[in-house]
Amino acid sequence: MLPFYGKVHVAYIPNGYITGLSKIARVVDIYSHRLQVQERMTLQIKECIEQTLHPLGVMVVVEARHMCMQMRGVEKQNSITTTSDFSGAFNQAKTRQEFMNLISH
Repeated sequence: MLPFYGKVHVAYIPNGYITGLSKIARVVDIYSHRLQVQERMTLQIKECIEQTLHPLGVMVVVEARHMCMQMRGVEKQNSITTTSDFSGAFNQAKTRQEFMNLISH
């Protein structure tokens, strides 16, 4: 068991209720500090925000470097694994692409 580390990008479209940014960061912290795999963590963050805020849409993108890959050879030193999960308004390709454009800078 080796750690992975990286960035988590979260977007949600409010449905009348807006939460503080620190609450989103807290959700990410809770799920990222568990013994975890990246795919499940991505899903759990999205589901937690959905169940708590009932937004019009949620999207979570996780970009991470995995120590298991970095420790095994020069070719894999700079590899990044990206996972995403989305629902609601983010099912529309245009909305999803707008978010992806924002995080690519």
